[in-house]
Amino acid sequence: MTIQKKLFAALALSTLGLVSFRAASDSERYFEIAKNLDIFATLFKEVNTYYVDEVTPGKLVKTGIDAMLRSLDPYTNYIPEDDIEDFRTMTTGQYGGIGASVVKRNGKTVVQSAYEGYPAQKAGLLPGDEILDINGVLVEKKSNSDISKLLKGQANSVVKLLVTRYGQDKPVQIDITRDKIQVDNVPYIGMISGDVGYFQLGGFTVDAGREVRAAVIKLKEQGAKKIVFDIRDNPGGLLNEAVNISNLFIDKGLDVVSTKGKVTEWNKTYKALDQPLDTDIPVAIITSNRSASASEIVSGVLQDYDRAVVVGERTFGKGLVQATRPLSYNSQLKVTTAKYYIPSGRCIQEIDYAHRSDDGTLGKFPDSLRTAFKTTAGRTVYDGGGVAPDIEVQDREIADITRVLLQKSYLFDYATRYRAEHTTIPVARAFKLSDVDYQKFVGFLQGKNISYSTDTEKALADLTKKVKDDKHYDDVKQEMDAVRKKITVNKANDLQRFKPEIKELLEQEIVSRYYFEKGRTEAGFDDDPNILAAVAVLNDPNRYAALLKPTGQAASARKSAGTK
Repeated sequence: MTIQKKLFAALALSTLGLVSFRAASDSERYFEIAKNLDIFATLFKEVNTYYVDEVTPGKLVKTGIDAMLRSLDPYTNYIPEDDIEDFRTMTTGQYGGIGASVVKRNGKTVVQSAYEGYPAQKAGLLPGDEILDINGVLVEKKSNSDISKLLKGQANSVVKLLVTRYGQDKPVQIDITRDKIQVDNVPYIGMISGDVGYFQLGGFTVDAGREVRAAVIKLKEQGAKKIVFDIRDNPGGLLNEAVNISNLFIDKGLDVVSTKGKVTEWNKTYKALDQPLDTDIPVAIITSNRSASASEIVSGVLQDYDRAVVVGERTFGKGLVQATRPLSYNSQLKVTTAKYYIPSGRCIQEIDYAHRSDDGTLGKFPDSLRTAFKTTAGRTVYDGGGVAPDIEVQDREIADITRVLLQKSYLFDYATRYRAEHTTIPVARAFKLSDVDYQKFVGFLQGKNISYSTDTEKALADLTKKVKDDKHYDDVKQEMDAVRKKITVNKANDLQRFKPEIKELLEQEIVSRYYFEKGRTEAGFDDDPNILAAVAVLNDPNRYAALLKPTGQAASARKSAGTK
């Protein structure tokens, strides 16, 4: 018997074994499993034997596994042995490397940022540096994944980078000693103004609860009597860390979150097991539509117990819990095992993955099917669609010209140039570009491709096609040409018309070159509509209290603080 036949025979035996230990009442279901696994095995054998080109078995099977799991939900994933280290990094926030973000851009490998206090920054690597080779390996044709693997390695090992830098004629070699990199869950802690403290929570890896505790203690030591808790764009992470963070602000013994799934013995209610850090300090928690999972547990728990005012956007709506299960050959399965329910009893899951339309599309839970629940104080909240803010803030839509400048990295490139030409700048909060500085940036853009189509131009193009199809174009050509000309004139003036928002983003990018991401955060304090709204409600005790009460006062206090 060939090795291939032995493998397929073993697979067939394993599927029969799967049936044998199940109860008789499940025999029909598990016969279906065995039958389909046998079909898959024989199909794979035929493809492997007769397909015109050579196939890579591992790649082909993984494609099949990924497609199968995608039909369930986006969070149930197969993790092969080669990807285990990356998965471990996601859950622990730790890896061996240099502490820098590197991206491929227009065929170049560019340093996006060097993390403050880590090996890359200490060795002198700068944002905007282009990496030519890593330990003698040319990276021009390497993917982001390949480059990441070349940069990572055991702590105390040395990686040699050959880089080109703006303002220098020749490439320079930078030797960096790798270290254990711990990505902070709390990347920023500081005072905004007066007695208002602020911290960001960027992840829920190991020790996130400890880091948040330390942040709140530090802010109180600096005089904070109110807290802005920024959880925007946080995709979630470890469930127990969400419980630990919630516990800091609510009384011991209270329910935090319950999980319910098919395996009933895994169902569990997580309670606040420790004495809280502070149950009285006013808290405004800022959310976005990319705040998900554990972020929604924390914001939802604080809302359900009327412990904080939620400011910003409705959260993502992920009410599913995943667990990892070991597979053979050191691979793993991350599988959705349950839904979670926050103290009011609501599940905030928005997408109904269990029911698909005939065409395979998914739908959101309609408003008509959402159920009303009550917070501790009696406020009405709803399930099935994320955590709705108490104060809705609509982020400003940036102009088309600004979007192009960001997408083409012109702001980034100019900041690289500015850093090379200016040794120092004022502190982050005080740094401002003058009108002369801004005009230099405009000059920098001369000759660069900043073409774009506005929504108006797209609508005009659609209208032009329609009137041509209707044979009426000659009747309206003169008027449409006039509109088109007016749009062209307006676009030519967009660098001046949208100067305030472009200048604001450029200042933040430049500040980050001197004061890293913490500086970027501080530079945005006076322009961020979410932070401004959070500070405003914290500085208005009557409004803050009214928002946490189920009265007419709450409705009037809930007036949108959006900026359009």
